[in-house]
Amino acid sequence: MPSLIGPQYLDLTNGSVVDKVTPDMLHLIHPYWNRFAPMDPLMTKILGTFLAMAGVLSFFGNVCDIYGMLGSIFGCASIWTMCMIAVDRFEVIVKGVAGRPMTVKLAVVKIIGIWVFSAFWTVAPMLGWSRYVPEGNLTSCGVDYLTQDWNPKSYLIAYTIACYILPFFLICYSYWFIMAAVSAHEKAMREQAKKMNVKSLRSSEDANKSTEGKLAKIALISISLWFLSWTPYGILNFMGFFESDALTPTISIWGAAFAKAGSSYNPVVYGISHPKYRLALRERFSCLVCGKTEEPVKSEISSEATIKEQETST
Repeated sequence: MPSLIGPQYLDLTNGSVVDKVTPDMLHLIHPYWNRFAPMDPLMTKILGTFLAMAGVLSFFGNVCDIYGMLGSIFGCASIWTMCMIAVDRFEVIVKGVAGRPMTVKLAVVKIIGIWVFSAFWTVAPMLGWSRYVPEGNLTSCGVDYLTQDWNPKSYLIAYTIACYILPFFLICYSYWFIMAAVSAHEKAMREQAKKMNVKSLRSSEDANKSTEGKLAKIALISISLWFLSWTPYGILNFMGFFESDALTPTISIWGAAFAKAGSSYNPVVYGISHPKYRLALRERFSCLVCGKTEEPVKSEISSEATIKEQETST
């Protein structure tokens, strides 16, 4: 009877688990294992995947560090992505032809810049500038906002300025001047309508709705949702910063909850609510369209173009 020990490399359904052992390792294998058939390939893949993930975690640190890093990088990237959307709208609406047009190259540069910037603030705590620790509810991790040393405090101040105050200012600044520009344009259209002795340059009752009102609503929703998403977490951080006794494990849950909820309604506000996005969605995935997708009224477009030409000539 041939021996079942050794590198015979038989089919996986024959022999024992030791058949796959190379000669230089054979003397280390106890005869006890000769009685067992080779493991199922699927189980080998599952265990291999698990061990690979465990190896990655052991290299980068514990699970709390990974959780904190992921929350930080995706949160910061989300904040600055919304900020860049507002700035792009500012360039198109306020500056018009004088603004820098959005190209594929510029979009890629901005996206890469956002993620590099976010990665810096994410990796900093892993390199010794502050650290990731469990929060009061012990179900999530974030930056250390309770330790009263200057190291974590300086990071918290810098992070708040770079990833909250600055983008919030840019968003408010952009929408303020967008509303001002649209208001001025609407006024010019009304004056032109008076000169032409018509009630309005718009051709339908639906189009008669004030563009100013629509834009004001979009701006208000965008800024409010942004503020609602990230302000609670910022307040929690500074409650710890100033050693407030009002900070409890239950309260600490809400900061992360509001911040994570932003990933749910941001796509609705910045994507599905955008007319051009809905038009593109109707062409490719009509079953997913939400709301109206009518093309802009042609006469309205021509009227607005006439106003722009007159404004340019004057």
